Formats: sequence, C-alpha cells, structure tokens
Amino acid sequence: MFAKFAAPFVAVALATGVIFNDWGGHSSLDNFDNFYGSSDFSHQDFKTVVVKQDSELVCHSETVTIIQQRLAVLQEMAKKIITEQICDVETQTIVFQQYYASLGGFSKDLTRSSGRSVGYDNSISSHYGDFYNSDGSLSTYDFGFSGSDVGSNYYVPTGSNWNANTSPSSVGSAYQSAQSASYY
Repeated sequence: MFAKFAAPFVAVALATGVIFNDWGGHSSLDNFDNFYGSSDFSHQDFKTVVVKQDSELVCHSETVTIIQQRLAVLQEMAKKIITEQICDVETQTIVFQQYYASLGGFSKDLTRSSGRSVGYDNSISSHYGDFYNSDGSLSTYDFGFSGSDVGSNYYVPTGSNWNANTSPSSVGSAYQSAQSASYY
C-alpha cells in the first residue's frame, strides 16, 4: 500500500529533477543530493566498470528458500537502518523511496533492458560486515564512498542460462507474472 501511495511522488521527483537537499526545511536531508547527484535520484544513470568477469566468478544455484531468506534479512536490515538512524519521517520516506527506486534499476539489469551487465559492485558489497559495532549496535561511521562510486568495481558472474533468442520473452513473462502478484 505504501509503495502505491509513494510511487507517484518518486516518479515526479525523477521526472522533474527535484532537489532534496534540505527538502521541506528538513536539515536531516542536508547533502542528500550529493550521494548520487541531484539529477540521478535512484542511481539509474551510471556506467559500470567491469573489473572481474571470468571463470573464477561463476553463479551457482541455491534453493529459492535460501535466497529468499537472505533477501528477507537485507529487507529487514534496510528497515532497521531507516527506523533506528533516521528520526524525521519525511526523510525516512524519501530515503526509502530512493532505495526502492534504485532496486528498480537492478530489475532493469535482470531483464537486460538497462544496457548494463548483470552484476554487483564488490567494493560496496564488501561493507556488509561493517553494519554493526562490536557491541552489536548499528555502526554510524562513514564507509568512505558516495553513490557515484557504486558500479565502479563491478563483478559480473558468468554461467547464467540467458539465451539472446528466447530469454527476452521468458524473462518478460516472469517479470509480468511477478508484477501481477505484487501489491504495487
């Protein structure tokens, strides 16, 4: 329901180039646009720098439940970070919508409609272990990168079953089925 409500606002922000630095007088949004840049709210406008794509980096299949569990953990971590480290509800909303919209960019990668390879930034993902302090609390220190760095150390696993002749149709069908089952 929230995504249905907020999606039009994100679309307007993307289409109109809204500046979010101190948006609505909220100092918690100070320097917001410096992360990805004021014209790239959800980091859709970037080119990857593929640094690793070889036989060492091969995808392997796990059961879907294992994958869903890991993604549920990431989902709940995003909620934890937003609700424990942002007190201003407007800022929570804008930051979450930026995160949500950036995942849409990966969806475009998966459907091969973005023009980018399907992969991930290894340098950025390596910070996963830095979320917590030794006492178990969420860390608050700067990881030392900005949003414009995302994609500059891109790893592309090989070995998927993508077939240029049949996959556009089958992936499109899978995407449409998943969209039909979702709430937004």
